[in-house]
Parts: sequence; structure tokens; C-alpha cells
Amino acid sequence: MPSWQSYLVHPVLRFQVKRRLARAATPQAARSAFNNALPPPKGARFQPDIMGGIGGEWVDSDHTGAGTILYLHGGGYFACSAKTHRPITAAYALRGFKVFAPDYRLAPEHPFPAAVDDALACYRAMLDIVPASGLVISGDSAGGGLALATLLAAKAAHLPMPACAVLFSPWTDLAGTGESVTTNARRDSMLYAPRLREAGANYLSGADPKTPLASPLYGDLTGLPALLIQVGAPEILLDDSTRLAAAARAAGVPVDISIWQNLPHVWQMMPTLLPEARRALDEAASFINRA
Repeated sequence: MPSWQSYLVHPVLRFQVKRRLARAATPQAARSAFNNALPPPKGARFQPDIMGGIGGEWVDSDHTGAGTILYLHGGGYFACSAKTHRPITAAYALRGFKVFAPDYRLAPEHPFPAAVDDALACYRAMLDIVPASGLVISGDSAGGGLALATLLAAKAAHLPMPACAVLFSPWTDLAGTGESVTTNARRDSMLYAPRLREAGANYLSGADPKTPLASPLYGDLTGLPALLIQVGAPEILLDDSTRLAAAARAAGVPVDISIWQNLPHVWQMMPTLLPEARRALDEAASFINRA
């Protein structure tokens, strides 16, 4: 049963995020909708660093063990940063993982494939210090799609695959062909469907929206590591997750997918507020430890 807290976050997100996205006239203006970052859970440490020429930050804690995560933040490829997503990276650190979160280049100033190039550069650099068997790639929303695109680019470059990938509400189809983009347009309390399409067009800058490194749903998923996908039932990106799970399984990839009721887009960003966020992150940690 959804928690009482889950019922409270929807009106707040509609007012603080979705309303601002609907009114924003430019990608730069839309960025302000994501400026109100939540505080991370206490106990994590943040250290700026550069990996593969890309700036970002390491996150760890007194609980950090041997596992290492490359975490790619969401934000529609036009917004957010390693700092805005500290609630997730800190939560990972408190569950025993060392995390590097890069500040990959954002559109429209840096369109596709800049984000993929940056994420792949970080992945290569992390393989120099961490064995592939001890490395995980994770991301949310656009960052979830970017994590998959990074895996496809790494496979094409004949790099070893990580132990697994964890994806929170991944944006996998920039062509926007999923039925949930329409059927959940009103139910989704955070994302505004027309702005999602505009963000995709600004990132693609004329590229085919079905090119696999932008929309990994259309890529050859054969040989990818085990995937954990978490998505909320009311999200416009619900079908980006369910279709990805089906395509990955058809390609022989082990997939765990969990669809959570009454949860907003990337609710994992709220571990200090939502018990479901803490449970989702616990599920992610258990999946990684099994992998």
C-alpha cells in the first residue's frame, strides 16, 4: 500500500516542477524547475575530481565497501548536475558503495552525442582503477537512458561490461512512441509531455530520434549486463521502462523490473521524505550486491 507521504508529494511536484516546465519558453528557463535540490541524507562525503577529462564528484561514507558506481544524473539532457542528485548518490554511499557522478555536458549548448562521449570517457577512466566485475553503472531518467547508451558505446568499443546496471525511470525512447506519454499525461505529477519532446529535439539537434545512442530502446541489447529497472505506474515514461525490459529479455539480458504504485518520476530522489524511496534504494543495493 502506498505511504501517506506519497500522496503529499504529488501536489507539491505539480506546483514546483510541472507548472514551471509548462511555462518555460526555453531550455535555459526550464532548468529553473529543477533548481530546488533536496538535501542528501546525512553521513556522506563529497570530493570533486576529474575522470576521463570530465569533472564531477566522488561520494563515499564510513560504510563504503568495495563496490563502485558510475552514476549519471537525469534532467532531460538539459538540466541538473552531480550536486542536484546527491540525495541518490549519498544514499548509495550510505549503502556501502563508492560513487562517481560526472557533470557531463548538457544541451542545447552541447547536443548529442556530447553526453554519451563524456559518459564513455568516464567509464573508460573508471575501468583503469576498478575491475569491470566491481563496477556498476546507474542513472535516472535521461541519465538512465544515458547509462544504457554508454553500455552500447562501450560494447562497440570492445570494453568489458560492468557487473550490472540500475535504472530509475529511464528515458529510453526520444521518439516518444510509448502510449504512456499520452495515457499518463495527466497522472504524471512531475513531467510535462510537450516539454519532454522539446528537450529531446534540443538534445538531438537534428539527429534521428531512434538512433540507439540517443534512444537505446532501439539498440542491440545483446551482451548487456543484468538490469534492474524501477518506474512509477503514473509516469509518462512508464512504457520506456516496460518496453525496455521486454526488449532486453528478448536479447537474452537478465532483467528485474518493479513498477511502483502512486510514485512520481524518480521518487528515489526523496529518501529523507518517502519510505518508498528508501525501499527502492535498498532494492537497488541488494540487486548490486547479488550481481
